Amino acid sequence: MTKYTIGVDFGTESGRVLLVDVADGREVATAVHPYANGVIDERLPEDAGGTRLPPDWALQDPNDYIEVFKQAIPAVLKESGVSPDDVIGLGIDFTACTMLPVKADGTPLCFLPEWRRNPHAWVKLWKHHAAQPEADKINAVARQMGEKWLDRYGGKISSEWFFSKTLQILDEAPEIYAAADRLIEAADWVVWRLTGHETRNSCTAGYKAMWSKREGFPSQAYFRALDPRLENVVDEKMSRTIAALGSRAGGLTEEAAGWTGLRPGTAVAVANVDAHVAVPAATVVEPGRMVIIMGTSNCHMVLGVEEHVVPGMCGYVEDGIIPGFFGYEAGQSCVGDHFAWFTENCVPAAYEREAEKRGLSIHQLLEERAAALKPGESGLLALDWWNGNRSVLVDVDLTGLLIGATLATKPEEIYRALIEATAYGTRMIIETFQTHGVPVHEIVATGGLPDRNKLLMQIYADVTGRPIHIAGTHQSGALGSAMHGAVAAGAAAGGYDTIVEAAKHMAHLRDEAYTPNPAATAIYDRLYAEYVTLHDYFGRGANDVMKRLKALKAEMRR
Repeated sequence: MTKYTIGVDFGTESGRVLLVDVADGREVATAVHPYANGVIDERLPEDAGGTRLPPDWALQDPNDYIEVFKQAIPAVLKESGVSPDDVIGLGIDFTACTMLPVKADGTPLCFLPEWRRNPHAWVKLWKHHAAQPEADKINAVARQMGEKWLDRYGGKISSEWFFSKTLQILDEAPEIYAAADRLIEAADWVVWRLTGHETRNSCTAGYKAMWSKREGFPSQAYFRALDPRLENVVDEKMSRTIAALGSRAGGLTEEAAGWTGLRPGTAVAVANVDAHVAVPAATVVEPGRMVIIMGTSNCHMVLGVEEHVVPGMCGYVEDGIIPGFFGYEAGQSCVGDHFAWFTENCVPAAYEREAEKRGLSIHQLLEERAAALKPGESGLLALDWWNGNRSVLVDVDLTGLLIGATLATKPEEIYRALIEATAYGTRMIIETFQTHGVPVHEIVATGGLPDRNKLLMQIYADVTGRPIHIAGTHQSGALGSAMHGAVAAGAAAGGYDTIVEAAKHMAHLRDEAYTPNPAATAIYDRLYAEYVTLHDYFGRGANDVMKRLKALKAEMRR
C-alpha cells in the first residue's frame, strides 16, 4: 500500500505543507497558509498595545505557526483523499535563526498578558537585525579570548544568530530574560508542540548557536566574560542534548493529531533549517556539488569530507546537512530583492506601458531586453551589497554600488549589471571555498529564481564557469522536510533508514541545465577581475565611504 509523508516549510510570510509519495517523491498535494500577523516590523499588533518598534526589528506571532498545522495539513489531506493511516511521518523546516522565549511548558511569553506588550517577549525573526551591537560584542570578546570556535563561522558571528538575540533580550529586557525558562529556536518549538517533548536539532544549534558535535557550546568562561549573567545560559535556558538530523523527535500528541487530522503517534522528525533541508531534496548527498537556494537572497551549501576554515563563510557543521560530512554554508543577502528594488523604483513609465501592452511582467520585459546584450556591452559594473554582504565579508553596513553609467545607460543594462553582480558574488564565494580546500565542481540550483529567469541562470553558469542543474521540485524545503519525515518513520514503517536512501528515491533533477559559454566566460573573467578590485577596495577597509554615508544618513534621521 502507498505510504506518504508530509513536509512543512515555515517561511517568512507563510507556511507551506506538502504531501509526498514516499516511494518516488511524487508531490501529491500542497497548501499554503499565510501568517495572520506576517512580519511584525513596524508595531506590535493592536491587541498587544500597538507599540512602535525601533529600526531593524522583525518579529512574529508564534500562533501563526500553529495555525499552519491546523489549516494547511487538513487541507492537503482533503485535497488528496489520502487516509491519515497512510501518512507515516512529518518533517518541518524553518527560517533561522528565528527564536523565542518560553515558559517551562513551552508557552511563549507573548501569549501571557503580563508580557504581551513587551516586544522582547515575541518571536525574533531571522531578519531581526537590531542585535548588531550584541553581535559586535560577541565577536570582540571571542577574539580577545582567542576562541577557536569563531573560525568555524568565518571569524564573525551575525546579528541574526541565536546568542546575539539572546544578549539583546538580556541587555534591553532583563525581566523577559528572567521570566523565560527556555530560549528556543522556533523550529524546535513547533516540534515541541507537535510531540510534547523539547528536542533541539543539530542544524540550528551548529549553524546559529555556536555548537559543535565535538566541542559542544562555547565554555562557561566565555559566556561569563561576555556577560556574567550569561555564564550558565546553556544549562539554564537551553539544552546540551542535541538531536541528529533525520532522527525521530517523537510522535504526534493527541492534541496535535486533533489539529492536523493525522494519527496520534505519527513520527515527527527532528527540525531542520529551510536552506539546509533543501540539499538532499536537490539530489546532493556528496561533496563537490554546491546547492544554491536562489530567491530574495542566495544560500550556498556544499559538503566536504574534511574540516577546513574558510574565511567569511556563514559556518560549517559536522553532520549539519548530511550525516558523515561537514556541511559548509555561505550566502548573499540581496539577490531577488535586488532586482525587485530596481523594478519598483527605477523603471520608466514607458517600459511599464510596453510590458502591460504585451502581457509581460516588468521583469520579463527587462530580461528579454537584457538578454539581447553581450557581456560587457553596457560598460557597467555593480556591487551586490544593497542589503549588506553576508559572505565573504560578513558586513551588514556595506551598501550597493553601480559604476560606469552614462546619460546613454538604459534600464535593461542596469538590470543585467545587477544580475551579473550577484553572479560575481557567488563566484567570490565559490573561489573562497576552492582556495581553502572545499572543491565545487558543479551547481544545483533551487528556489524561486531558476523558474523565473533563464537569463540569470545562464549568466551564473558563464560567470562561475560551472554547469548548473535545476532541482526537480519547486518546493525544495517542504520536500526535504518530507524526506526527513520518511527517515524518522524508518524503513520498517515504509520509509527509509537514511537520508541518502531517501534522496535516491524521492529527489530528482529536471532535464534542463545550463552550461558555460566559453566566449562569455572569457569576458566575464575580465569583468570579475574588476569586481574583485572594487570588492576589496570598498569592502576590506581601504575606503569606508559606504559606512560613513550610512552613519551620516542615520544621524540626519534622528
